[in-house]
Amino acid sequence: MHLLLDAANTIIYKPKFYTTFVDVVNANAQTNIEIEELSKIHKIISECFTFPDKTSKEFYYDFNKELLYAFGIVPSAALLNTLFTSCSYLPWEKYEDTKWLNEINCEKSVLSNFHNGLKDIMELLFPGQFQSLTISENENCRKPDVNFYLAAVKKLDIDPSEIVYVGDSVKLDLEPAMAVGMKAFLIDRGNYYPHCRHRISSFRDLAEKIK
Repeated sequence: MHLLLDAANTIIYKPKFYTTFVDVVNANAQTNIEIEELSKIHKIISECFTFPDKTSKEFYYDFNKELLYAFGIVPSAALLNTLFTSCSYLPWEKYEDTKWLNEINCEKSVLSNFHNGLKDIMELLFPGQFQSLTISENENCRKPDVNFYLAAVKKLDIDPSEIVYVGDSVKLDLEPAMAVGMKAFLIDRGNYYPHCRHRISSFRDLAEKIK
């Protein structure tokens, strides 16, 4: 068995993002958005967008416009600019439950829509833990394209049926991974997808399933 993992919002995240976003919107739009409300709507909007390998100011303007519309807030240029400058360069950290990956005795790799900077992030947060990284910037394709998943299969040189894949998106992760023959799980820490038959709520769940 080989464990293949998505990166952003699966094993790494920006812990200050939601708090910063809420503080900026509430201060500028004179409203009272709650973090739990933001996290759910942000997740829904994220499923409707295709994130580029390298995000830009223009991309986040478009994304945050749709997010603000979902709250009934008219997105002024000043608010969009403040959100970008406040939220875009927050530091990545690893999720606390990734410690359970150490309980899974197999080789592990990463497959991610990301730029080459992911190599440094992984080495900082998970030194020596992953056998390989398959990064969209290097492959000329990206999720949910099944060819991106097949590129990882070719790199690992194993049958897809021997791969257990975990990601946080139904559209970008779960569906294409299963389409190429991997056993796939949706990590859903926020319980956004209670009807998904393939969900896990943490990597502790995964460790217990694999055992």
